[in-house]
Amino acid sequence: MRRERTSTGTAWEQQVGYSRAIRTGDTVRVAGTIATDDDGEVVAPGDPYEQTKHAFDIVSDALTALDAAIEDVVQTRMYVTDIDDQEQVGEAHSEFFDDVRPVATMVEVSGLATPEAVVEVEAVAQVE
Repeated sequence: MRRERTSTGTAWEQQVGYSRAIRTGDTVRVAGTIATDDDGEVVAPGDPYEQTKHAFDIVSDALTALDAAIEDVVQTRMYVTDIDDQEQVGEAHSEFFDDVRPVATMVEVSGLATPEAVVEVEAVAQVE
Protein backbone atom coordinates (compact mmCIF):
# COMPACT_ATOMS: atom_id res chain seq x y z
CA MET A 1 0.00 0.00 0.00
CA ARG A 2 1.23 3.46 -0.87
CA ARG A 3 2.26 5.73 2.01
CA GLU A 4 2.32 9.50 1.84
CA ARG A 5 3.78 11.50 4.67
CA THR A 6 4.19 15.09 5.76
CA SER A 7 6.46 16.84 8.22
CA THR A 8 6.47 20.18 9.99
CA GLY A 9 10.25 20.24 9.75
CA THR A 10 10.88 20.54 13.47
CA ALA A 11 14.09 19.15 14.89
CA TRP A 12 12.16 16.60 16.96
CA GLU A 13 10.77 14.86 13.89
CA GLN A 14 14.25 14.46 12.41
CA GLN A 15 15.89 13.58 15.72
CA VAL A 16 13.34 10.93 16.70
CA GLY A 17 12.64 9.73 13.15
CA TYR A 18 8.91 10.22 12.70
CA SER A 19 6.45 11.98 10.42
CA ARG A 20 3.86 14.51 11.52
CA ALA A 21 1.25 12.54 9.58
CA ILE A 22 0.99 9.55 7.29
CA ARG A 23 -1.72 8.67 4.82
CA THR A 24 -2.28 5.07 3.79
CA GLY A 25 -5.24 4.61 1.50
CA ASP A 26 -8.16 6.59 2.88
CA THR A 27 -6.77 6.89 6.42
CA VAL A 28 -4.63 9.72 7.77
CA ARG A 29 -2.95 9.37 11.16
CA VAL A 30 -1.49 12.45 12.80
CA ALA A 31 1.27 11.89 15.37
CA GLY A 32 1.19 13.25 18.88
CA THR A 33 1.38 17.01 18.50
CA ILE A 34 2.28 19.66 21.05
CA ALA A 35 1.92 23.40 20.50
CA THR A 36 5.22 24.55 19.03
CA ASP A 37 6.21 27.39 16.74
CA ASP A 38 8.36 27.10 13.61
CA ASP A 39 11.51 27.09 15.76
CA GLY A 40 10.23 24.21 17.91
CA GLU A 41 9.54 26.44 20.92
CA VAL A 42 6.41 25.74 22.96
CA VAL A 43 3.61 28.22 22.36
CA ALA A 44 1.71 29.61 25.38
CA PRO A 45 3.67 27.70 28.06
CA GLY A 46 1.35 26.39 30.75
CA ASP A 47 -1.87 27.49 28.97
CA PRO A 48 -3.96 24.40 28.15
CA TYR A 49 -6.59 26.22 26.06
CA GLU A 50 -4.13 28.05 23.79
CA GLN A 51 -1.88 25.02 23.49
CA THR A 52 -4.79 22.82 22.44
CA LYS A 53 -5.92 25.33 19.81
CA HIS A 54 -2.39 25.68 18.44
CA ALA A 55 -1.80 21.92 18.40
CA PHE A 56 -5.03 21.33 16.48
CA ASP A 57 -3.99 24.06 14.03
CA ILE A 58 -0.86 21.99 13.37
CA VAL A 59 -3.02 18.87 13.01
CA SER A 60 -5.25 20.72 10.53
CA ASP A 61 -2.23 21.77 8.45
CA ALA A 62 -0.93 18.18 8.41
CA LEU A 63 -4.32 16.90 7.28
CA THR A 64 -4.49 19.49 4.50
CA ALA A 65 -1.03 18.48 3.29
CA LEU A 66 -2.38 14.96 2.79
CA ASP A 67 -5.66 15.97 1.11
CA ALA A 68 -7.78 15.60 4.23
CA ALA A 69 -9.53 18.05 6.55
CA ILE A 70 -10.78 18.52 10.09
CA GLU A 71 -14.19 17.37 8.84
CA ASP A 72 -12.66 13.96 8.05
CA VAL A 73 -11.44 13.35 11.61
CA VAL A 74 -13.05 10.30 13.24
CA GLN A 75 -10.92 10.03 16.40
CA THR A 76 -8.90 12.32 18.65
CA ARG A 77 -6.76 11.71 21.70
CA MET A 78 -5.70 14.40 24.14
CA TYR A 79 -2.98 13.89 26.71
CA VAL A 80 -2.94 16.45 29.54
CA THR A 81 -0.51 16.88 32.41
CA ASP A 82 -3.34 18.01 34.72
CA ILE A 83 -6.82 16.54 34.33
CA ASP A 84 -8.19 19.66 36.03
CA ASP A 85 -7.52 21.37 32.65
CA GLN A 86 -10.14 19.18 30.96
CA GLU A 87 -12.69 21.98 30.56
CA GLN A 88 -10.23 24.31 28.82
CA VAL A 89 -8.90 21.53 26.62
CA GLY A 90 -12.45 20.39 25.86
CA GLU A 91 -13.50 23.91 24.94
CA ALA A 92 -10.68 24.22 22.41
CA HIS A 93 -11.47 20.74 21.06
CA SER A 94 -15.11 21.73 20.62
CA GLU A 95 -14.14 24.81 18.61
CA PHE A 96 -12.52 22.52 16.03
CA PHE A 97 -14.86 19.55 16.16
CA ASP A 98 -18.30 20.77 17.30
CA ASP A 99 -20.02 19.70 14.07
CA VAL A 100 -17.64 16.80 13.33
CA ARG A 101 -17.98 15.11 16.73
CA PRO A 102 -15.25 12.45 16.45
CA VAL A 103 -14.78 9.87 19.16
CA ALA A 104 -12.41 11.41 21.69
CA THR A 105 -10.23 10.34 24.58
CA MET A 106 -8.54 12.54 27.19
CA VAL A 107 -6.09 11.10 29.68
CA GLU A 108 -3.78 12.57 32.29
CA VAL A 109 -0.09 11.78 31.89
CA SER A 110 2.85 12.48 34.17
CA GLY A 111 4.71 14.53 31.57
CA LEU A 112 5.22 15.36 27.90
CA ALA A 113 8.29 15.84 25.70
CA THR A 114 9.05 19.22 27.24
CA PRO A 115 7.96 20.64 30.62
CA GLU A 116 6.33 23.74 29.07
CA ALA A 117 3.85 21.57 27.17
CA VAL A 118 0.68 20.72 29.07
CA VAL A 119 -1.31 19.19 26.18
CA GLU A 120 -0.51 16.78 23.35
CA VAL A 121 -3.09 15.76 20.74
CA GLU A 122 -3.44 13.05 18.10
CA ALA A 123 -5.99 12.55 15.33
CA VAL A 124 -7.14 9.92 12.87
CA ALA A 125 -9.06 10.92 9.74
CA GLN A 126 -10.99 8.80 7.29
CA VAL A 127 -11.23 10.35 3.83
CA GLU A 128 -13.95 9.30 1.41
